[in-house]
Amino acid sequence: MAGPDVRVVEQRTGEALVLALSDAERRVTRRLAQVLAHHACSVERWRALSLLAGDESHDMSELAEFTQLPPASVTRLVDALVADNLAHRKADPRDRRRVLVHITRRGLVLQRQLSDRIAAESDTILGDVDDNDVAGLLESLAALRAGLR
Repeated sequence: MAGPDVRVVEQRTGEALVLALSDAERRVTRRLAQVLAHHACSVERWRALSLLAGDESHDMSELAEFTQLPPASVTRLVDALVADNLAHRKADPRDRRRVLVHITRRGLVLQRQLSDRIAAESDTILGDVDDNDVAGLLESLAALRAGLR
């Protein structure tokens, strides 16, 4: 059984990690927003298009979780995507009450343009972080995310 000193160190380490992740996410998101602004795209719109660009459709709750928006805001976001012909809604064939969102060809083109822009501007977004450090961080974050499911 761990003594009180070990638990204090673990709490401080956990708190330090949460603070560091939160601060890094805020900084990266701010820089990402500046890059996406060149395409008149918000971070939330980019997140939605990125999720939808996969081979499957997603419901509104999945979009809310992925974009980090409340349900009413996701509805407005999807309304705007539909109005701009970047996505379309369709009733779930297995549950007619559930709405699925699909990306359109135009949405895929924009998502690819945004992806290319982000890749081209990675130095702006990530600063002077070494590529090996980014690769190691991605690996560590994958393990962290797997442990949080």
